[in-house]
Amino acid sequence: MQRAVLSFGLGLTLGLATLAAGGCSRGSGATSSAAPNQLAQPSAEPAVTHSPVPDPSVGAVAGGYRGFDSNDYPGDAVMAAMHRTFAFVGYWLTNPPGEDANSWQGKRALLRQQGWGFLVLANGRLDAEILKAQKKGSTPASLARQDAAVAIAAARSEGFPVHTILFLDQEEGGRLLDEQAAYLLAWTEAVAASDYRAGVYASGQPVHDGPGQTITTIDDIRSHVTTGHLHPIAMFDAQDACPPAPGCTLNARPLSASGELTLSPGGNLVAWQYSQSPRRPELTRACAKTYAADGNCYAPGFPAVFLDMDLASSPDPSHGR
Repeated sequence: MQRAVLSFGLGLTLGLATLAAGGCSRGSGATSSAAPNQLAQPSAEPAVTHSPVPDPSVGAVAGGYRGFDSNDYPGDAVMAAMHRTFAFVGYWLTNPPGEDANSWQGKRALLRQQGWGFLVLANGRLDAEILKAQKKGSTPASLARQDAAVAIAAARSEGFPVHTILFLDQEEGGRLLDEQAAYLLAWTEAVAASDYRAGVYASGQPVHDGPGQTITTIDDIRSHVTTGHLHPIAMFDAQDACPPAPGCTLNARPLSASGELTLSPGGNLVAWQYSQSPRRPELTRACAKTYAADGNCYAPGFPAVFLDMDLASSPDPSHGR
């Protein structure tokens, strides 16, 4: 089967079996040849502290709560100020896509004190990396279990409570190739077998899948889950096409407007990434004016902070407080 890769978004790129897919905002760091799930030395277990009860009005919009994700940590003072607008933030357990370090590491306790909710993220593997590992004798499933163990250890080191949802960043989209599906489902099953719950960040962008047919990566994953009788996977939908996405705006639409089922036996939809940095011109022509001239989406009042805007049904979508 012909393989292709298209750019798409949490730094997403689309991998095609016959198609492509969606991403987190990219940082300025150069792409590293190191394994994407390479974790820096874990920080010491944070002391248990009593944080203030979050203000339920922060980030509240019709149908959910505003949040954002970014590969780069904006800084302690900036995060405190941005919490006046956003309820939750994407929090990386591993090096974000294309980065050789993780600037979010060790910041959970401070952000919890500031009142933030969390969308907990772990970088996955590109198809080329899975195939390379296979040639060296590592199966997709064994590679996935190793990566899941890294994410689980990082979540524990950061102090995330049991039952926190850990979202695997699936950077390639469309219908998953066999090795991609084997990796992704082994990762989610390994997390589900731990004290944590499994989630996946994947494309909700419909792509061609045969004569008169389309598919989204989320639909494909849900199908694998139901037919394989696997643990349900919480879904974080990357769908920035306008419409249904409103563009780079705080006036988010409800999750039900994303085009994906909010409730499914394969896993419920808990968050929607509706704006990406940089924008994908071919998908965002109708909302291009909502983005900055350089194509990025910037936080209101913070012209140096470009990000991806998200919506969730909860101010703490990973239940990580």
